[in-house]
Amino acid sequence: MSDLLSEGRSAGVLLHPTSLPGNWESGVLGEDAQRFADLLADSGFSLWQMLPVGPVGGSLSPYQLTSAFAGNSRLIDPTPLKIAGWLTPDAAIEGGDWIQRAALLRQAWDGFRERATQPDRAAFTAFWQSQRSWLLPYALFRAARERYGESGWWTWPEAIRHRVPAAISGLLKEADARIREVAFEQWVFDRQWADLRHYAASRGIQLMGDLPIYVDLDSADVWWHRTLFRVDQEGRPEAVAGVPPDYFSADGQVWGNPLYAWNRMEADGFRWWQDRVTNQLRRFDCLRIDHFRGLQAYWEIPVGADTAREGRWCEAPGAALLSALRAGRDGQHFIAEDLGTITAEVNQLRKKFQLPGMLVMQFAFDGSVDNPYLPDNQIEEAVIYTGTHDNDTLAGWYGGLSEGTRRYIQEVLNCRAEDLPAAMIDAVWYSPARIAMLPLQDLLGLGSDARMNIPGTARGNWTWRFEWSQLPAGAAADWRAVVAASGRLRIKAAEAPVKSQVVGRLVCP
Repeated sequence: MSDLLSEGRSAGVLLHPTSLPGNWESGVLGEDAQRFADLLADSGFSLWQMLPVGPVGGSLSPYQLTSAFAGNSRLIDPTPLKIAGWLTPDAAIEGGDWIQRAALLRQAWDGFRERATQPDRAAFTAFWQSQRSWLLPYALFRAARERYGESGWWTWPEAIRHRVPAAISGLLKEADARIREVAFEQWVFDRQWADLRHYAASRGIQLMGDLPIYVDLDSADVWWHRTLFRVDQEGRPEAVAGVPPDYFSADGQVWGNPLYAWNRMEADGFRWWQDRVTNQLRRFDCLRIDHFRGLQAYWEIPVGADTAREGRWCEAPGAALLSALRAGRDGQHFIAEDLGTITAEVNQLRKKFQLPGMLVMQFAFDGSVDNPYLPDNQIEEAVIYTGTHDNDTLAGWYGGLSEGTRRYIQEVLNCRAEDLPAAMIDAVWYSPARIAMLPLQDLLGLGSDARMNIPGTARGNWTWRFEWSQLPAGAAADWRAVVAASGRLRIKAAEAPVKSQVVGRLVCP
């Protein structure tokens, strides 16, 4: 059995940091993040699961990132920048939109150059040098995008598009100040993230991250490592990623991400993947591998296809990749998101590497007796959810069910109509699955207006936030009682959390 599951039963909460409360247009890595870690600890939880924390584009989707390595600067809290003396005493840090916060970051960079202490300058230099392999391409990418009107990299001048050495050297010189400013943002993000991770660890909370299987076409990764992706010399995808028809879409989904040139990746020992995972394990204790089935076989869709129905399955070297990622790493750091069209081959790959899979209660009630999500069919080596970030909230989902399906749920869970949907949360608590993960929306009983994402739609997603006033009185004590009663109370909360900028190397329980 994997280390991830070997220390007994546990429970956690799914909440992306952008959903934290606060005065900015999205949550930040500040006091509210630490307060949420306190809430988890006081409630008996031991895991905080998040969505990908990389830099997002205009859609705000954390699954369409402009870098597989960088952090999302929108999560930076301006308060520590003022405390450090990099912002002037009259700088307004009470709240506002992203434009205002970006302006504060620029002011902080100016202040850092003028007033930073020698230890801080040394720390910034050390970060730049240690992370240069991904940080320089990302900073160059940001500088070039701004220079060329925020257009996709495939529209840039040919010499820059093809990374001709002389052209890149010229860009380095011309955009040196902007490149260092982007590096400063990433250093600040790294410091604030390290503080949050250490604080959470001091309260007995470990962080679970999310590794998107693909990156966006308009990303530093595809521009800088073009030969590792299936794009032509002009940067156009030869085919794109997606999924066939499934629970969320009758026609499937065309994601549009470029596919990997798996033969080239395998030829160099999956170095890009190795570096990517090493980078993410600096931030998280374990990682959920998004769309795990794509490591066994991926859905290839022709460019310009009307729907994802026109795609086909193509094999991927998942076993070779996972072997490479496991080499030299102690413990189990991965969870397989094995939802969707799952075959015997996908299950064999997951079991070969002893990866826990996922169970989703909302998927259990299709009437099939062999449905793997039904309580009688659930297994221990899994993480169980009421729903994921792609599902409606439990209350919203239940409100849209037919009377026949509701009666079937009552029969399966042996409960009364008035016990639902709360009985489904109880079923998650008492599931045989070793880890129970509850979206905060479901713990709070919120409706569809609190939904995080509707797959296949491009607008109106990823913006939900909670307020502290939504927590019922005594919520922490009530949650702790049920965590304990279901045998999931693992770690006693520390009484005296200590802040630090030291990132620990922890193995997820």
